[in-house]
Amino acid sequence: MQRVTVVERKTKETDIKCELNLDGSGIAEVETGIGFFDHMLTSFARHGFFDLRLVAEGDLYVDSHHTIEDVGIVLGQAIKKALGEKNGIKRYGSFTLPMDETLILCALDLSSRPYFCFDVEFTVDKVGYFDTEMVKEFFYAISYSAGMNLHIRQLAGSNNHHIIEACFKAFAKALDEAVSFDPRIKDVLSTKGAL
Repeated sequence: MQRVTVVERKTKETDIKCELNLDGSGIAEVETGIGFFDHMLTSFARHGFFDLRLVAEGDLYVDSHHTIEDVGIVLGQAIKKALGEKNGIKRYGSFTLPMDETLILCALDLSSRPYFCFDVEFTVDKVGYFDTEMVKEFFYAISYSAGMNLHIRQLAGSNNHHIIEACFKAFAKALDEAVSFDPRIKDVLSTKGAL
């Protein structure tokens, strides 16, 4: 049985529909109006083996902030909804991803207790039409809407494109591990008996 969910969110600033399959094969159909962001979300799906269909219409005439942040909120909600009671999942995931001169560490816990640490620095304001400061806002939104403890740390890197892409790919690989099943876990991996 595949863990598939659909989340829709409409505000005065954005209109977003997201379909997520945690047990997919890495197929992505993404349209946000921000080319580099589409590329990052496609990389996330591909490297995490998630199927992702996401269409976002936002007030890009203002800037990219609302669209990117709200996509993070919706994607986080979709992850949380698809996981359900979290029975049998590993819960924790981590990955250190190299991309040329860049090295990014991502570690996460699907604990239902949101916490976010981001230790990444950029040297330019934009990559394409994507504001680099929005990387932090995007992952913050995912962390809090999914109920996820999320740490992303830059260990090396100078090329801003590589740094951002490595963040998305490392997150994908860590999440893929955390949502995967371990046959030894019969309910939830917690001494409390609930996550």
